[in-house]
Amino acid sequence: MSNAGKLSTARELFNTLPTKGVQANVRTYNIMIKGLCKEGLLNEARELLEKMDENGCSPDHFTYNTIIQGFLQHNETSWAVKYLQMMVDKGFSANATIATILIDLLSTNQADQTLQDFFKTLCESFIVLQHAGQISYSTFTC
Repeated sequence: MSNAGKLSTARELFNTLPTKGVQANVRTYNIMIKGLCKEGLLNEARELLEKMDENGCSPDHFTYNTIIQGFLQHNETSWAVKYLQMMVDKGFSANATIATILIDLLSTNQADQTLQDFFKTLCESFIVLQHAGQISYSTFTC
């Protein structure tokens, strides 16, 4: 079965949860959001994240990292920055994958103005990067 076929099956199952008296939890939403992002269905992933929050299920660090990675991989940096800001505001940190993608974009001058402006706001802040269980602190200089 193709990934699209698996996503279709997962979507059908997900949509039947309420009729079976089961409420989706953060893990269930995260699985769906990840599948949607992998298939490039970013608007649907964004809508599902909004629905998740509306249904009283708070997104976690994995939720934000997943959707941000999806937007960055599909060159939707304005949406990625929106969710990066939300993630930071809620006290979550970007994972190593997100940090690597962002650094790659910035170092190759492929970052659009929205992303550059976001990083300017972080220039004097500490960025925590988690890699292999170790935490290192670095600063950005403008």
